[in-house]
Amino acid sequence: MTESILDALDPADVRRVLAAGRALTLPQGWSPIAEKTPADKAYLITEGEVSVRKGGVEIATLGPGSVVGEGAIVNRTLRSATVVALTPLKVVHFTRDTIEDLVEQVPSFGTALRAAVAGRLEGG
Repeated sequence: MTESILDALDPADVRRVLAAGRALTLPQGWSPIAEKTPADKAYLITEGEVSVRKGGVEIATLGPGSVVGEGAIVNRTLRSATVVALTPLKVVHFTRDTIEDLVEQVPSFGTALRAAVAGRLEGG
């Protein structure tokens, strides 16, 4: 199962990160992130599963605890993949500004986010 990006944070930082975002429910089949588009948001998956697709080919499936959309924000690039909900999703939505603020204000979150991005780059 997917490791949660929140595992590296203490409970107070977890609360702070979750409070900074907005809880949303997204339907199965929805694509909240599209390849080669500007990085304006990211999502922390709390329930459900997504397919990560590059050039239409699935390169990963991610579930609870995973963040999607953060790589392009951290690296200041266009999106490298499309994300499609395989199931109904519960997520925490973060704007680019919120992610950037959290990286600065919650150092453990910034470290965990950068590690997640690096791990994805190494893994595929």
